[in-house]
This record gives sequence, structure tokens and C-alpha cells, in this order.
Amino acid sequence: MADLTEPVVVIGLGRFGAALALELAGRGTEVLGIDHRPKVVQALSGRLPHVITADSTDIEALRQLGVSEFRRAVVAIGTDIQASILTTSLLSELGIPDIWAKAVSDQHRHILTRVGAHKVVAPEHDMGERVAHLLSGRILDYVEVDADFAVVKTTPPREVVGMPLRDSRVRSRWGVTVVAVKPQAPPMGRRSEFTHATPDTVLAYGDLILIVGPVDSVERFAASE
Repeated sequence: MADLTEPVVVIGLGRFGAALALELAGRGTEVLGIDHRPKVVQALSGRLPHVITADSTDIEALRQLGVSEFRRAVVAIGTDIQASILTTSLLSELGIPDIWAKAVSDQHRHILTRVGAHKVVAPEHDMGERVAHLLSGRILDYVEVDADFAVVKTTPPREVVGMPLRDSRVRSRWGVTVVAVKPQAPPMGRRSEFTHATPDTVLAYGDLILIVGPVDSVERFAASE
């Protein structure tokens, strides 16, 4: 979803769907929220400008709501897997070119992809993996950007402190690349913020750094003393 100004229909307003819809609306995106539960819709009616009670497994109901005119849709239904799959299939039938869907299992993810979802997310699973990484080593933040590639915020081990990055052999020893650094002690009169790392960058104890590389490599680097 590259263009935040383009309208989005969010179907399923549980915790994940409601949080997504409210965040998008807060950023200025026009959002149509749909849920089959009147109480849920009523609770969000004062917070979302456009929120409607409807059965998303009924293609005529979707057409009447103008869902087919949207280019982006999110199926955030989590507990009713059958409704999640059927809704995704109907959105594909309506020709929506960018369909995102929430999955609760690998099998669910696979089926959603088969019936037309262009992007499938698994919030609970992904958050569990992220927390597991944060609990290990000196990893302060972790984002997996591919099946085996991650961006990690951490602090430098003593072996790379006090020397230019070109002399630290970070890439050859650990298989990772330092892409940015936030000094613990910035120059006088300047606030600490991330800047691009260069071969001449010298890391200090307590600096925050962003590294990229294969998951095993970034974990091994972050576990170094």
C-alpha cells in the first residue's frame, strides 16, 4: 500500500482491523470500515467517518456498498476462517487490484493466497517472532524484511569500537552491514539522531546502530560481547 491517500476498505473490525482502520484514518486516508456485528460498528461510529454493518460474504452487499470501486482492501477477519476466505475470494472476483488479508495459520495463509490475496500478514505470528528476537542478545528492535533477511537496531560489540568501520571487518567476520549510527554522545549543540554510516565512521560504546543481513548473521553479531 504505497499511496496513503488512496481510499481503503477494511473488512473485519476486531482488534487488528479496528486499529488498522483508525491508524489509516488518523493519517488522512479515507477508510470504509465493514463488520457484520452491529455493536462493533456502533462502537466505532464516532471514531471512523465511514463504518457500516454488512455481510462481507455477500457479493451483492459489497457491490451496493461500492466496494468494487476501491483499489485497496484489507480482509482483517481472524476468527471466522471461512468468512475470511470467502470475502477474499469475492474481493478478487470484484477485481480489486490490491488485496491484503490477515491469516491465523500457515494453512490459512496458503488458502488466502490461492483465492486472490496479494499480500497475507500474520500479526500474532510475526509479533511472536519479533519478541523472541528482542529477548535475545543486545537486539533493541528487529524487522524481518524477507524470509531470511532482517534489519536490526543494536549496540556495537567491543571488537568494533574505536576504529573506522573499514578496519573493523564487520562484513567479512559477521556477514552484516552497518548502515546507520546514532551516537550516544552527539557533538555539542546537536541532538542525537541516526545518520548514514560510512567506511570512516568510528563506533563508540553505547552508540545505536542499524545493521542489515541474514537473520543468523545479525543475531550472531548482536550476541557478540
